[in-house]
Amino acid sequence: MKLQDYTKYEKARIIGARALQLAMGAPFLLNLTKKTLQKINFNTITIAKMEFEKGILPITIKRPMPLKL
Repeated sequence: MKLQDYTKYEKARIIGARALQLAMGAPFLLNLTKKTLQKINFNTITIAKMEFEKGILPITIKRPMPLKL
């Protein structure tokens, strides 16, 4: 799925879930320097947004399909 195909609610859920993972000690999926981390003040939401925008998060969305009669 392309980044623009997600609803704002799906984006919020993905970024929130990834930020929680990072806060609990999950490794970064980006190569961030110590200078970059200090610049963003080690903010897990900002890191999760950066990972989401790069399209490297291993999180998928399942949507129910309508029934065909």
